[in-house]
Amino acid sequence: QVQLVESGGGLVQPGGSLRLSCVASGSIFSSSTMGWYRQAPGKGRELVAIITSDGTTRYADSVKGRFTISRDNAKNTVYLQMNNLKLEDTAVYYCNLHNSVHGDFWGQGTQVTVSS
Repeated sequence: QVQLVESGGGLVQPGGSLRLSCVASGSIFSSSTMGWYRQAPGKGRELVAIITSDGTTRYADSVKGRFTISRDNAKNTVYLQMNNLKLEDTAVYYCNLHNSVHGDFWGQGTQVTVSS
């Protein structure tokens, strides 16, 4: 079983920055695709960014050029650096681990609020 623990959310003004972290338990982190998703009030969960085991990244169009996903396999940690935050980035952000053998796992979520 894998547990994912997110941290780094909070309240920030428009144009500000935050860095989210997600630490995974277990031994399958390095062979898994890691992703960040978000869910705004009244909306469905959407993909923000993913990073594969070989470091390939993909981003939602709405965050390209502002967000950067990265991973540290030695620390079983995935990061999401969020710059130039906008009001519409307000959401609960969830960490996801996808492994082709063991399936999908989700964190509990961390709130990001962008407000002036």
